[in-house]
Amino acid sequence: MNEAVSVVERVMTDRGELVLRRHAEHLEIISNGVFLMDTRAGASERLLVRESLRSMPIGGRILIGGLGVGFSLAEAVASPVPAEIVVVEIEPAIVDWHRHTLAAFSEHALDDARVRIVTDDIVRWLSTTDEVFDAICLDVDNGPDWTVFHHNAALYDDDGLTLLRERLTDSGVLAAWSAAAAPAYAARLAATIGPVTTHRVEVPRGEPDVVYLARRDGR
Repeated sequence: MNEAVSVVERVMTDRGELVLRRHAEHLEIISNGVFLMDTRAGASERLLVRESLRSMPIGGRILIGGLGVGFSLAEAVASPVPAEIVVVEIEPAIVDWHRHTLAAFSEHALDDARVRIVTDDIVRWLSTTDEVFDAICLDVDNGPDWTVFHHNAALYDDDGLTLLRERLTDSGVLAAWSAAAAPAYAARLAATIGPVTTHRVEVPRGEPDVVYLARRDGR
């Protein structure tokens, strides 16, 4: 029997149609008819933040690129380590959904005093701010090798990595989520940021999710 699918909310954005829909007990975000993410799992998104927190000092600052369905932010607010958690999310509708429909999945994190939401394109914001972070966690689009929005590729190329390095503290860490292994990106990450560790997370179907973690070296 097919599970019921219903639209919770549909909005038009600068990037086209964005839909939040319910599929049985789960919620899904669809952009211009293309599936982006859902609330079914979250293990790799949580690992993205968890491994970053392990590498940063107590009282440090963490930046999360992409709010999504909230698993990354939920992991951050569950930890006493960060003194400030900055989330950059380009879609105001997604931020709004986390004030009600998706709030449980981000564990009502928008109510946490440590959380600051920046509604902007992350590359543009990084280019205009002088803030630095002990950890930067990227959960933008599908990762470096398959972006639904082509402009997001600028976050993962050489210039994007150089910009991210400038926004890290001297021993800061950059973590990036990918929907599949991206060896060329891992090589660029090592060349631009520093030593890389790779974490693979099995998923029910398809290739494992991959989290790359690089610590800024002394170059």
